[in-house]
Amino acid sequence: MYETLALDLSPRAASLWLGLALGLAFGALAQLTRFCLRRAVAGPVEERASARGVWAMALAVSILGTQAAVALGWVSFDAHRFHVSALPVVGITVGGLLFGVGAVLARGCISRLTVLSGAGNLRALTALFVFAVFAHATLQGALSPVRTGLSAATVDLGAAVSLAALPGGAAIWAALLAVAALGVAWRSGAGLWMLSGAALLGALVPLGWVGTGFVLYDEFDPIALESLSFTKPWADSLFWGVAASLVEPGFGVGLIGGVLAGAIVAAIAARRFAWEAFTSPVQMGRTLSGAALMGVGGVLAGGCTVGAGLAGVPTLSVAAILALVSIVAGMWGAGLFEARIGGEQRAGRSAVPAE
Repeated sequence: MYETLALDLSPRAASLWLGLALGLAFGALAQLTRFCLRRAVAGPVEERASARGVWAMALAVSILGTQAAVALGWVSFDAHRFHVSALPVVGITVGGLLFGVGAVLARGCISRLTVLSGAGNLRALTALFVFAVFAHATLQGALSPVRTGLSAATVDLGAAVSLAALPGGAAIWAALLAVAALGVAWRSGAGLWMLSGAALLGALVPLGWVGTGFVLYDEFDPIALESLSFTKPWADSLFWGVAASLVEPGFGVGLIGGVLAGAIVAAIAARRFAWEAFTSPVQMGRTLSGAALMGVGGVLAGGCTVGAGLAGVPTLSVAAILALVSIVAGMWGAGLFEARIGGEQRAGRSAVPAE
């Protein structure tokens, strides 16, 4: 379709602007709704229900929108990495657990830390640079043998790479997942405005899939089919930042820049912008350790809570579902361990949560 737009831009350059636009919207909406899966699983008990409702509403809209795009023939995930038949079950499971534990240590998953950085949180910003370094090292650097080694253990799913291959087909499974998510949102007690913001945030996912896979599709100059995610985009942004002359920025770089900008605007408008820094070496060590774990884990799992969860699950991918389940398990286990040993109380005097 891209050639019919007659734009004086390559598809990759156009995807940069698409990523920027979607990032601006995500940053603003995530700032206002406090969108974060970590809060829903292992955050303060009094906040978990509302946080679950926000996340579930976004997921429901993302599922419905993405599968509608598939049904209309606008996008296909047959060749996407989420739908490969050789499932790296060990890599995804280990990566998801590491990411979940890291999110609890850092007091936020990568999408949340990106948004917090836009509100002046220097702890989150520092953690993001550590995350990007470890993610890039796992993708292409010194830690890549860890990735290749763990990813070598695979299970052949054959045609069952997606829930669409199961009895009932894509429509039934998408409807079941969406209804379940809407049920969680309805019973969460989250306010109407929060749920409305979450719905708009969820709609950004199919817009990303359709934008890169249909609107900007050019068979002579193809770009990757992608939507909201943070692991590879942060690694790409880091590499572009230090070697801009060697690589052309694309969707991921635009997305990260947009999220930061959108979060800044929303934080200032809501009078939430405030400079925050580390208050102790303990807090710094905990946060940066969590960021490192998320950098390695996000690559192994194939994405973060947004890339594998909010954007991946709507493709009905078995790999994405396994990644999200593993991340949630890591968060839940780490949160339970913290509560049991009284880590929150002991660290509370010297470690202020990122949120």
